[in-house]
Amino acid sequence: MKPIWIVDDDQSIRFVLEKALLREHLPTRSFSNPRDVLAALEDATDEDAPQILVSDIRMPGGSGLDLLEKVKARHPGLPVIIMTAFSDLDSAVSAFQGGAFEYLPKPFDLPKAVELIRRAVQESQREEVAEERISETPEMLGQAPAMQDVFRAIGRLSQSNVTVMITGESGSGKELVARALHKHSPRANGPFVAINTAAIPKDLLESELFGHERGAFTGAQAQRRGRFEQADEGTLFLDEIGDMPFELQTRLLRVLSDGHFYRVGGHSAVKTNVRVIAATHQDLEQRVKEGVFREDLYHRLNVIRLRLPALRERREDIPMLTRHFLQHSAKQLGVEPKRIADSAVLALENFAFPGNVRQLENICHWLTVMAPAQVIEPKDLPPEFGVARGATSVSPEPSHAPGASGVNSLAAALMQAPSLSPIPDLATPESADADLAWPLDAAGVQASASTGPLTGWELELEDEALTLLRSGHAEVWDLLTRRFEARLIQAALTNTRGRRIEAAHKLGIGRNTITRKIQELGLEKKIPAAAEE
Repeated sequence: MKPIWIVDDDQSIRFVLEKALLREHLPTRSFSNPRDVLAALEDATDEDAPQILVSDIRMPGGSGLDLLEKVKARHPGLPVIIMTAFSDLDSAVSAFQGGAFEYLPKPFDLPKAVELIRRAVQESQREEVAEERISETPEMLGQAPAMQDVFRAIGRLSQSNVTVMITGESGSGKELVARALHKHSPRANGPFVAINTAAIPKDLLESELFGHERGAFTGAQAQRRGRFEQADEGTLFLDEIGDMPFELQTRLLRVLSDGHFYRVGGHSAVKTNVRVIAATHQDLEQRVKEGVFREDLYHRLNVIRLRLPALRERREDIPMLTRHFLQHSAKQLGVEPKRIADSAVLALENFAFPGNVRQLENICHWLTVMAPAQVIEPKDLPPEFGVARGATSVSPEPSHAPGASGVNSLAAALMQAPSLSPIPDLATPESADADLAWPLDAAGVQASASTGPLTGWELELEDEALTLLRSGHAEVWDLLTRRFEARLIQAALTNTRGRRIEAAHKLGIGRNTITRKIQELGLEKKIPAAAEE
């Protein structure tokens, strides 16, 4: 085993730590000043290089913080524990900013110091294995059987130009799959162009897709190529295709049929050679039944369907994804990657992740900035995990899907309601007898005093949810969410006598969002024409 290097000008400190670590069968090597440490690092082989470096801050031969900076420049993955008798804020901040694993004030309790060093050793060994795995992984990560099925499908489609429909919840990584399909296809040398049809106002979407001629409308001062032209000889990814306005679906069907289209305001047909990959989190079959999505377009897009699993269906991938995102966030921010304790990983594995992989990625970004030490413990997780806080209030959601609005508060309320009975994961009904208690309960959430018992509509919502769940309904979340959103919007429009902008303002959402939701939920016919803006 590699030794623990101890750096301190106080011989008694070195002696005490050496004896304590040797009793734990941890080899040591001691230095009295930073200069000797740097010289030893130059000559060290892989076998005698340090596993952990424990250094004092203030020494006659140099500063421990300067040593930390130089060591991290040469060996960025080496955990460094900083000791000091001067327990001031500046020293602590400087140590952590420099990438220290932990900050140990003197005088310290010897068993606790040894435990800290042993934990650093364990984390170092674990991270070495994790980094090796991550360095060998492709652009998509996943060992779960559901993800392996996705990878196999990408492989089978690698030499095909067939249209693909990717389905899956928001934040599950549909665009990553689309990019992988493009990268491994015969069109890999062509452009990959992505557009989220739900994020662009209806009046602008046609121009975004097909382009426009000069003078086609007010503000069109020059000809503009649309996404279909930009993606010529490549791949066009149409995200959230289920939200596309009905009238534009006809134009999309036409270009998918023969590759020809007209720019807005144009009179000459434009030819394009594009492979289309579409994605949606919605049930398109239900959208077709509701009359808001064209059946012929559905069949045109649904040549090959690829379902992407939600993160709760691939919990075994959470440790790998977490460490990958922590390294990625640290690289983006230019800081030392943080490590994560097994207990914190367990809390993540027990979390529901309504925002899926995107939410996990943003939580890791949050932890890179906000976690106080180099090792992330359960108490360092964001407030929505409720670990060691006894609070149920949710911090600003680390990840929201594009286009999501106030309905996320419903998700938070459902996830935190203390009176909810444990409910098995909807994605795996066959495991109803497994230990699948409500995720936040498993993490130790306690209801705050301000939460109080459920009353009124909340109780009715719980009863309705339980009735649907027990009946085996397959889309409980989507069904209740749509009804919740529809009632909110209709109530706001009643309050404002149909004035949409004012209703959006009162609900705390944008004008484009309420317009899109009205279309998405099929509320146009329920709003008096005279009241529309």
